[in-house]
Parts: sequence; C-alpha cells; structure tokens
Amino acid sequence: MSKYVGPVCRLCRREGEKLYLKGSRCLSPKCPFDKAEPKDYAPGAHGKDAQFKRRGRGVKGGSDFARQLREKQKARRIYGVLEKQFERYYNQALRRRGLTGLNLLQILETRLDNVIFRLGYASSRAQARLLVTHGHFNVNGRRTDVPSYVLKPGDEVTVREGSRGREYFRQLVAAGEDRPAPSWLSRDFGTLSGQLVGLPPRHEIDAKLNEQLIVEFYSR
Repeated sequence: MSKYVGPVCRLCRREGEKLYLKGSRCLSPKCPFDKAEPKDYAPGAHGKDAQFKRRGRGVKGGSDFARQLREKQKARRIYGVLEKQFERYYNQALRRRGLTGLNLLQILETRLDNVIFRLGYASSRAQARLLVTHGHFNVNGRRTDVPSYVLKPGDEVTVREGSRGREYFRQLVAAGEDRPAPSWLSRDFGTLSGQLVGLPPRHEIDAKLNEQLIVEFYSR
C-alpha cells in the first residue's frame, strides 16, 4: 500500500490553506505556511504555467469539477486516507440513513487514529497513526494496531498497561489538558482512557470542509 511521504506543508500550499497536519507546530510562528510569501499558484514545476492555471487546476480551481475535486482531496489529506479507502467510506456513508455528507464525516471522525487525536493523546493525526501501529492502545480491552478501525458508540479506548510507563505518556497529562475533548467523547487522564459517547454532530467536526462538494464529486 502506498502512502504520501513528502513534505506535508506542500499539501497545505496545494489546497491554499492550513490543514494543521503537523499539530502544534502549525500553531506556532515556525509554521512554514505562515512564513512563506502567499502565492496564487500550486506548488511544483508547472505551478506558474498560465495554461496550467487556465484549466482550473490552480490553488482554488475555477470549474465545478475542480472545486469538487479539491474538496475531496483536502478531506483525504486532513484525515490521511488513501483514494480507494476514501471511496469505500463514501459508499458506506451512502448506504446509511441520513445525509450522505454528514455520514461520511462521521465515519472519518470515528476512525481510531482521529479519536486518539481528538482525545488529546496525540498532537496530530499522523502521530496518532504512528502510536496505534506501534500497538500502544486497546479498544474494548483488546490490543488494536489498525488506525483505520472505525469505533462505534460505547467503544472504549485505553493506553495499554505496558505503555503507560513510557516518558511520552507520563508527560501526556499536562500537555493534553490544554486541548478540551469534544462532547461526543469522554476522557479520563487518570486512567489514560476515553470513550465514544455518540456520533459527532456537524458543528463539532472542526475540519473546514464542504461535504456537499464531495457528494457531488462522487455523484457525477
């Protein structure tokens, strides 16, 4: 399975906005996106090419298709999901009752790596994925090392007993308390655990996405 291993700040520039892929560094003065001079073209060798920009493939894009594609790509990059996996999530959302766009965002938000990030046990989704693949978390008492595992309401996530003595988790309490957990998650720093109370409502999904554009992209 392939994955993006290049500079993530390049992805922010491609979308024309900060995607907060580096956690706390994105909020500091060291953020390369804030330090760089604003540009109205995409990164890469062809970014300044006028013909390239006329086709609507610049930072923002002009056509409906370009805007739909950019919104889909932005969602993929925020949550760190590959193309086929993202399409599979969309098909799952389509089969659920309710709004397809909201269903899709709820599936992405209830992934194990995202839940750990939202609980404050990681500074970014990328770091959360790394912690999960290294086997530091249990789900309902069982060791789980699959970041894409989708939680259900009532599922409990805990730091494994053998991992709690590590320096990272010992220092986690002071750092994590600065980030409040959303209402659809309960968190206990005393036991380094958390629980999915319910599905996240739209106003508590902080990703700046227009999910209707994503639905339109797959509805073509």
